[in-house]
Amino acid sequence: MLKKTRQVLLVAVLGGVFALPAQALTQDITAVFTPDPANPLKNEFINTTPPSGMCPWHMPARCEQLKIFSIRVDGFLAHTQRPISPNPRDPRQGAMWKVPSEWRSLQVTHKRTGEVATVQMRIAALGHATSTRPGTHAWAIPGSTWQSRWQTAPSPCQSTGFLTASSRTALFFWLVPENAGVCSRTPGIEVDAFQYSNFEFAYALKTPNPLSMSSGQYTGSIKYSMGPGGDFDFGDNVAVLTGGAEFIFNFTLDVQHTLKVEVPPGGNRVELIPQGGWQAWLQRNRRPERLFRDQTFNISASSRFKMQLDCQYSDGGNQCLLYEPNSGGAVPLNISVTLPSGLNDATGQPVSRRPLLRDGSGTELFQPGHYLDRKPGQLHFEITREHVEEMLTGVAKTYSGNVTVIWNSEI
Repeated sequence: MLKKTRQVLLVAVLGGVFALPAQALTQDITAVFTPDPANPLKNEFINTTPPSGMCPWHMPARCEQLKIFSIRVDGFLAHTQRPISPNPRDPRQGAMWKVPSEWRSLQVTHKRTGEVATVQMRIAALGHATSTRPGTHAWAIPGSTWQSRWQTAPSPCQSTGFLTASSRTALFFWLVPENAGVCSRTPGIEVDAFQYSNFEFAYALKTPNPLSMSSGQYTGSIKYSMGPGGDFDFGDNVAVLTGGAEFIFNFTLDVQHTLKVEVPPGGNRVELIPQGGWQAWLQRNRRPERLFRDQTFNISASSRFKMQLDCQYSDGGNQCLLYEPNSGGAVPLNISVTLPSGLNDATGQPVSRRPLLRDGSGTELFQPGHYLDRKPGQLHFEITREHVEEMLTGVAKTYSGNVTVIWNSEI
């Protein structure tokens, strides 16, 4: 079946605690999937990375409106190596940013089973806490104040409307569209020195369809290079002093599936009877066509699962038997299952009266298209006509046996 992807937009902030130049910046990203009975069609991971930085401290309402949150990673500092001239011919000699705004894939691997899933990530916004010498007024140009030039993003970046600033410092934040190029700013007068003591950014994620994943934790990493010509490129005039040449994201996706089957009280004791009961046999000696019982159950499922049988009595084949101790006779018991709409087999077909066998053949994989919460299904138990004749021949007999129906999410 077609895998769905979910997108989550997050914000991260690299802040001003210094690190050794050789150390890479790292950030742990965690997310969890737990099915929600109140929203069964919402099958997506929820971010659980603790928020910090810009959104909770500076613009919580705006972040909520943009559906983003921020985190802070310590250990980044960069500054210009030469003055920035007004309107430099080459943007790489001024204040410029090019970030990996295109989608990139990384693999996350299940810690126990080794199963692999794909996460996609892109950088979706950028910003800095900056310091300018001789002062922020240097960025003003005729017809445009320095404040508006940092609050309003240069194309192809887009504005968030955020700016907080003083005479020498400014904290700005711009959105970066998918596959954007360079965003740059040029001063109105010469800038002696320009320093980045924070690096703020947002990223977007496309996470796998959790319904196709096994319960447990999936881990993986993606690395971005920093510096001239790197993934995070600040031009040729900016040197990264601390934070190293890489930024590493370490992902942990936690899948917490639900698979629960509820049988009504007394439903574990199944009595097989003819259609309409035993009256036709007792009063008119009319032999039943079959003995059967359809037992309803409720299932809650967000995960793949398989089904099979375990039998008290069998002849070594794939069916369970009912045994009669006085005569020593036994008859085969046919068992099948009907699953509720939304639970299909490996080929995407609905499941109606699918035979259940001891070796599990034919029921190796059932897959929910969405989370099902307490939806009804049925187990069908039947003894066919030819074996009913055997059971009703001779003296009174009682056939019985224990059958265990197994729903197994360990696939």
